[in-house]
Amino acid sequence: MAIGGDRPILIKKVKKVVGGGHHGGAWKVAYADFVTAMMAFFLLMWLINTTSPEQKRGIADYFAPASVSATTSGSGGILGGTALGEDGSKASGSLDIVEEQSPESKPQENPDQKSGGELSETSTDALRKELEKRDAENFASAAQSLRQALQDMPELAELSKQIQIDITPEGLRIQLVDQEGRSMFKEGMAAPNDRARILLRAVAKIVNQLPNRVTVSGHTSSNADGSRSSGDWSLSAARADQSRLILQGAGVDADRIYQVSGKANSDPLYPDDPTLAGNRRIAIVLLREAPVLPPDQ
Repeated sequence: MAIGGDRPILIKKVKKVVGGGHHGGAWKVAYADFVTAMMAFFLLMWLINTTSPEQKRGIADYFAPASVSATTSGSGGILGGTALGEDGSKASGSLDIVEEQSPESKPQENPDQKSGGELSETSTDALRKELEKRDAENFASAAQSLRQALQDMPELAELSKQIQIDITPEGLRIQLVDQEGRSMFKEGMAAPNDRARILLRAVAKIVNQLPNRVTVSGHTSSNADGSRSSGDWSLSAARADQSRLILQGAGVDADRIYQVSGKANSDPLYPDDPTLAGNRRIAIVLLREAPVLPPDQ
């Protein structure tokens, strides 16, 4: 009620809400801090996983450099003091680690300094093994090709029993062997008969598939009493040379012929019975090629 016509006095009570209530913004600040902390945490985990142990040691040395060594003072006690180490405050932290790991900081080993030519021996052995493996694969393929050719050609099917193929330490050996009543040479003659010529031409096709050098050797059998005829050496050598001529006539390069020899009955195919007809044979060997050694070997 106004007195004296004055305006009434109104008292307004305002209730202050602390924190903004439901519509306050303080939670946003807390959430932003939480997101920032999580991002820093994941960044730390990523750095730990992507750095090497040497880099971690470098970072640790950077933040906590051990530039002061243990005391070398003789006084001891509180006032004994400490002395700088050999590196002292000049310690370079991660730089020392980088220098230790750097290839330039390590003495380079000269391959020529290996004792006993170790490097040369290792490379030569590896080359020899690789060459032996290649030769074995080529020999197996050539042997299979010859066997298949003997089966596919009617004129060779019956003669296939007179060819023996095997792989020896010397190389791929193909032998044309006499059978009882099926000789490849007339008795006492050096020239092969038609049967032997057909077989030699078939062998030449296989020989031409490989680059290896070739040896040809002739063999005879012993006499009925086990003795050796004086003319067996020259006869076996002549038969080997005649076989060489047929191989060359079938396309084998003359430069690939490494050796032609006559062995008489000194190396029988059947040692238990050197008089058997199977001991009379022509042996054609595709040699295992030795690797080319360095000049100092």
